Amino acid sequence: MTNRRHAVIAAARRTPVAPRGGAFCHLQADELAAPVLSRLIQDADLSPDQVDYVILGNALYGGGNPARLAALRAGIPQSVPSLTIDTQCCSGLDAILLGMRMIESGAATCVLAGGTESFSRSPIRMHRPKDQENEAVAYSRPVFAPPPFSDPDLAEAAARLAVGRDVSREAQVEYAVNSHAKARGSAENLQQSLVQLQDGAPITDTFTRNLATKTALRAPVLTGSSETGLSAATIACEADGAAAVLLVAEHVQGEQQGPGLKILDGLSSGCDPADPALGPISTAQALLGKLSMSTTDIANIELMEAYAVQAMVTMEALNLAPEQVNILGGALARGHPIGGSGAILAVQLYESMLRSSEECGNAQSYGMALIAAAGGLASGMVVEVTR
Repeated sequence: MTNRRHAVIAAARRTPVAPRGGAFCHLQADELAAPVLSRLIQDADLSPDQVDYVILGNALYGGGNPARLAALRAGIPQSVPSLTIDTQCCSGLDAILLGMRMIESGAATCVLAGGTESFSRSPIRMHRPKDQENEAVAYSRPVFAPPPFSDPDLAEAAARLAVGRDVSREAQVEYAVNSHAKARGSAENLQQSLVQLQDGAPITDTFTRNLATKTALRAPVLTGSSETGLSAATIACEADGAAAVLLVAEHVQGEQQGPGLKILDGLSSGCDPADPALGPISTAQALLGKLSMSTTDIANIELMEAYAVQAMVTMEALNLAPEQVNILGGALARGHPIGGSGAILAVQLYESMLRSSEECGNAQSYGMALIAAAGGLASGMVVEVTR
C-alpha cells in the first residue's frame, strides 16, 4: 500500500448545534449546510469550480437530495454533482469515507463531504394506505431491520445494554456531567471551527451547560429501571446542525503546504441489529488491525455519545482512557443531529488535533472517530496529522 493515494482533510467546519425547536428551528437541512460549504471553500482559498463532488449524509428527510440544494445555495457551480446518503447516525462519517474512496480511486481531487440534519423541519412521515378505504398512518421511524431480525427502539436497546453490563444510572450521569464539563472548558477553542448561520444567531452549542450531578440525577428515568435506566441527562437530545470537511488528494495538500489530517483508513461495518451500540467495538478493532495499530497509539478519539452507556461500554471494551475520548466534549453536551453527527466527530478531530495543538506546539499524531447507527451499523476513521 506504499503507493496508495490518500485523502487529506484540508479544512473542517460546522454549525453550532441547537436542540430541536430551538435557535435553528426555522432552517431546513440544506439551509444549515450551505454556509458550512461556503466557508470551507473560503478557508482553503479555492474557487467553487475546483470542487469535484458534494456528498452529505442526512437521515430524516427521505428524499429531495439536500446535498444538491445545499451545494447550489453555497454557490457551487451547477455542473458539480451532489449526492445525499442515508445510513442514519453513520451518514455524516460515511459521506466522508465515500469522498475519501473517490479520491483514493482517482475519481476526484477535491470533495466536500459531511452531514446535515434539521429535526425541527424534518417531514412528517406517513404510510400510504393500501386502498382508498383506509387512511394514511403516521410513523415516527422506519424499519431498520426486517423479520426475523430484531429491530429494537434504540433507547430500549441501550437500556438493556446497561442492565447486561451493570452500568448504573449514577455512573451514566457522571459520564454526562464530564461531557458537559469538557465542552464548557473548550468552548473558546471550539469557536474557531464554528460557522455563524446569520447575524444574531448563536455561535456556541446552546445545549451545553454547567450540569451538576445532583441536578442530573433528578432527571426522570425515560427508559429502564431506577438502577440502570436512561434519562434526559444521559441521552443525547434531538438537535439541528450541520458539519462538513474539505477533502483533497494528498499531492494537492502538499502543494498548498498547509496542515491537515491524512485519512489513513476508514471502515463501515455491520453487527447484530439487536445490539447496535456494540458496533463501534468490532469496527475499531478491525480498522486498527488493518493499520497494525492499537488504541494506545491514538491520542484523540471522537466517540459518539448517543447514549452515555453506549460510549462507556465501548470505552471499556477498547480499554480507552477518559483523557483520550471526546476531549472537547461529546454529543451529550451538544445534541444529536442524526445525519450530521458523524461529520461533527471529524470536525472535532480537526479542531483538537490541528488548531488547538498549533497554539501549544504539541501536535497529536493520530486520531480516530467512531459512531454506531440503527440497524446494526458502525463506521470508523483513523487520521494522522500532516504538515
